[in-house]
Amino acid sequence: MNKLVLYGAVLLNILLLVGGQLIWKQALNAMNGLSVVNVITSPGVWIGGFLYVIATGLWFVILNNMKLSVAYPMQSLAYVFGLLAAWAIFSETIPTTRWIGVGVILLGVYLVSLD
Repeated sequence: MNKLVLYGAVLLNILLLVGGQLIWKQALNAMNGLSVVNVITSPGVWIGGFLYVIATGLWFVILNNMKLSVAYPMQSLAYVFGLLAAWAIFSETIPTTRWIGVGVILLGVYLVSLD
C-alpha cells in the first residue's frame, strides 16, 4: 500500500477516534446525571462507539500494512487534535505548557514519520 495512503488512513483513524470522544463528551454534558440508563439510551454514546468500531477496523488495515513502530507513535496526534477540539469546541483554557507539549508531540511524530 502507498505510504501516502497509509498516512491518510492513520489520519482518518485519529479523526474517527477524536470524533468519537467529542461526541461522547457532548452526550455526557447533555445528560441529566450520569447513570447506566442514561448512557445506554444515549444516541451520542452509541454514535461515538460506532466511530470507535470503524476506527478499529481501519486500524487493522493500518497494522497489516505499516510498521507498528511508525503507526503507533503517530497515534499521539490524537492528543493534539483532542486539545485543539477542547479549545475550539468546549472553550477550554489551554496553558502554555500544554501548547509546548503539543509542539513536542508534533516534532516527535515528524521524526517517527521519517522512516
